[in-house]
Amino acid sequence: MTQEALTSAPQARQRPARWVSGRRARVLLCASGVSFMIMLDSNIIAVSLPSIARDLNATFADIEWVVSAYVLTFAALLMPSGALADRYGRRRMLTVGLAIFTLASLLCGLAPAAPILNAARALQGVGAAIELSAALAVLGHEFQGAERAKAFGFWGTVVGIAVAVGPLVGGLITSTLGWRWAFLVNIPIGTALIWLAIDAVEESRDPDAQRLDVVGMLSFGLGLFCLIWALIGANRVGWSAEQTLAKLLASAVLFALFVAAELIQERPMVDFALFRKRTFLGASFAMLGFAAAAQVMMTYLPLYLQNVFALSPAAAGLGMLPFALPLFFCPRIAASLSNRISGRDLLALGLAIVALGNFATAAMVAAYLPYGFVAIGMLITGCGAGLLNGETAKVSMSVVPPERGGMASGMSGTLRFVGLVTGITGLGVVLASQTERHFVRRASTLPLPGSDAHQIVSRIVAGDISGVAAQTPAPLRAAIADLARLSFASGFTVVLLAAGVTAALAAALTFGFVSPAETAPVRMRAAPDTATSELLD
Repeated sequence: MTQEALTSAPQARQRPARWVSGRRARVLLCASGVSFMIMLDSNIIAVSLPSIARDLNATFADIEWVVSAYVLTFAALLMPSGALADRYGRRRMLTVGLAIFTLASLLCGLAPAAPILNAARALQGVGAAIELSAALAVLGHEFQGAERAKAFGFWGTVVGIAVAVGPLVGGLITSTLGWRWAFLVNIPIGTALIWLAIDAVEESRDPDAQRLDVVGMLSFGLGLFCLIWALIGANRVGWSAEQTLAKLLASAVLFALFVAAELIQERPMVDFALFRKRTFLGASFAMLGFAAAAQVMMTYLPLYLQNVFALSPAAAGLGMLPFALPLFFCPRIAASLSNRISGRDLLALGLAIVALGNFATAAMVAAYLPYGFVAIGMLITGCGAGLLNGETAKVSMSVVPPERGGMASGMSGTLRFVGLVTGITGLGVVLASQTERHFVRRASTLPLPGSDAHQIVSRIVAGDISGVAAQTPAPLRAAIADLARLSFASGFTVVLLAAGVTAALAAALTFGFVSPAETAPVRMRAAPDTATSELLD
């Protein structure tokens, strides 16, 4: 009897750690690995942007497109990719997406000029959309009930690792091997994930999937493209220019066409009825706020660190750790909190912390304080983002039938990356305009032609302050470099304030719409009878 107790006690302690094993463990590793590669790539590139700008002689608009071309195709194709995964098979589309992403990474690494790099980045976004949508659908299909919370908690942790090491790895790669290897590193990772997908993932699809919604795909993708094109171009030609207004009008017409096309579909790519569910709508606000106020900082903070503090790419990557490390640790905290508090409270808490972090960072930047003070605000924002990373996807998918997992993952992912791409371009407008306003006002006493101000600021915001200073007469170089840094800090302060307001608004909307009952911990929602318990799972 004593021997049995001694034998069973260690086994009881080990059971929680073995909630998944064998083939299902490899599925979890594969689905999480896809997100790891995508996030690693995004955060490596963020640190490499100033080096790309200097090497390819690129302007701020070119640098925006390095990010936006990728995120644009990513966001535009996530929902169609979910439909493709439901119709043609999630494993099949997962391997196709991985192959496209890996090939595009090779093309990015070999690109000789900014337009070719941006085209390859757009192709990379196509592959990323297909593979991510399929991977999340695989994850949602494989794990149900309480296991789903653990699976998404693991997924969030893996994504957090990529976010944590991405800037550091990107900085080291850029400083030692050059920015091209920031893309080429994806090739061995992508190859390994293709093998893992073929080996471990079982094919699954939606038996009720209908034909592809071509009109919806084209109208949404083109509408989003016109919107981003207008935002980026407005920095150069102005908001009242005819071409800007024409792009915005075209975007509005295309989005209206998209809505009309979806409403008449028998089984649409986007089921707008989901937005009648308060929880799904609230989770959508959380997803948009998370992307536009927190994720977007992975692009802009490295620019700030390299521009204002004149850090090397490697040092800037190290400087991102206060923001990035919480994205690794906090998903674990979120998984623990999700057993005690509702998804509504957890999402609202995370967004409130992001708002606080952005406001704190803005105060440090505005005062032009040393890096150590700025890192405090970065740490706060990172903690909020870490709480949100996996929870946003989990809450939005919790009210969607499992058979429409591809559609649901496509919608939630699209919302995240629509928030990211509009955040990057929208905040880019704020950054460029405020930086230019400050620079022009303070440079009025320096012998610089007024017509050159816009081009100079474009290079400053892209991260080429050293190049701007080098082309200035020697007696003025130090003054121009200091002015450029102060001007960028002024622009970045306004960017942080705008991001903080966005996060605070998203927190209020999330708290108001998400149902605490529908997002309560599973153990608290357990009903006394088995039938009800199965329905809740």
